[in-house]
Amino acid sequence: MLQRKNQVLLSFLKLRAVVNGKEIYLLPDSKPIVIPIQENNPRMVITDGYHITRPLKLVYKELHTYCFKVACAISDVQLAAGFILLAGLYLGGFYASLLILKVFSFFPLIYLLLFYYMNRKDFLRLVPVL
Repeated sequence: MLQRKNQVLLSFLKLRAVVNGKEIYLLPDSKPIVIPIQENNPRMVITDGYHITRPLKLVYKELHTYCFKVACAISDVQLAAGFILLAGLYLGGFYASLLILKVFSFFPLIYLLLFYYMNRKDFLRLVPVL
């Protein structure tokens, strides 16, 4: 069973689960999806078209049902802190008429965009649910 974690960035992505490179399942927002597996030792990845998780090999000797949540590497706290830092530096530069603060205000945005585009394999994660 797969489910999206309630994160802001995940709500903008169209996530899909790919099993054995053939079967594709769309993952809706905050609704669990059950993926039937016909053979033992399937490989599963989660993708949004650009990012992809590392292949996960499921073994059915131990359990017959696995539960996972799809999580994003940038948490909501990091996203909010970046936005607050960006807004604070820009408004400080705007009211103080300092160009350097306005320039520094774009560093959180650049950091988040670099993290989004450079960490293709680590941006999406499958987190086991206990």
